Amino acid sequence: MSDNTAIEWTEATWNPVTGCTKVSPGCDHCYAERIVERFHGKGSFAVVTRSEDKLYAPLKWKRPRRIFVNSMSDLFHDQVPLSFIERVFSVMARTPQHTYQLLTKRHARMASILRRPTFRDSVASIVGADIEWPLPNLWLGVSVENQQWADIRIPALLDTPAAVRWLSMEPLLGPVDLDQPRCDDHDRREVVTDADGREWCGYCAADGFTGEMSHGHWLNLDGGIDWVVVGGESGPGSRPMHPGWARSLRDQCTTAGVPFFFKQWGEWAPNGWRAIGWLDPKRERLVGDPVDELGHREVIERVGKKRAGRELDGRTWDEYPAEVAS
Repeated sequence: MSDNTAIEWTEATWNPVTGCTKVSPGCDHCYAERIVERFHGKGSFAVVTRSEDKLYAPLKWKRPRRIFVNSMSDLFHDQVPLSFIERVFSVMARTPQHTYQLLTKRHARMASILRRPTFRDSVASIVGADIEWPLPNLWLGVSVENQQWADIRIPALLDTPAAVRWLSMEPLLGPVDLDQPRCDDHDRREVVTDADGREWCGYCAADGFTGEMSHGHWLNLDGGIDWVVVGGESGPGSRPMHPGWARSLRDQCTTAGVPFFFKQWGEWAPNGWRAIGWLDPKRERLVGDPVDELGHREVIERVGKKRAGRELDGRTWDEYPAEVAS
């Protein structure tokens, strides 16, 4: 826990829980695991631990700040009791001066817990007063590393009450199309097309095409995703991020009017164009399709996180949801 942090998109971290276990490819080179096991030995990060001392730390922070919740764990891990999650939410409810950025890969448990009316009632009981729901100072997010997990986690996030919904696409391990149609009543991933080329929810279609997919898209400012953070992987064994993946997400967000934050390239960064030829396999790769008859393709090079930097096409992208954009 820290009242300051090097994480670019937040201002402080708060870790009432530490420890976690892997659930998807984005976890393979977990920075938190690396930090904990450096001091406590191999396997220590798999022990999920709650801290009563750290639980109430934000109550002492008077200056408003953006706070990343559980940078060293996942609040919705199945080893974190529901009663403790309720207490974490009660602290957030009691500190409206702060903005909390909560991120999870446990999309199913998140949606199951936060959709229960009894959860809100339990948090209010702990606070000792009625609370606004969803909490207006909580940004609720899921981690998305590729299209597979986008298709699974984003619908769960959209089904969960939240004042702001966001995506952490770091490490980005593949291309992701966020401009997906969604239905407010049924599974957003069941899409069928009629003879006129219109898209419908598959479940609505079974009822006689009564639910045309006009409810919206994942990426929009009216009930969809409100903020997207993109970044490459850093540290030992880092996997490179194709520049085209990051550019595509930036362009999708720009078109939809959704704030886009480019956190970092990670260990690998673009380094111009080159025809197919000799490469140092430890530090150079050609990516993408050839752009001319000579076979020139984009080169990405392993240069280290600091040198790679945070610029995408000549500028930084530090956009936030509207309430903090200024």
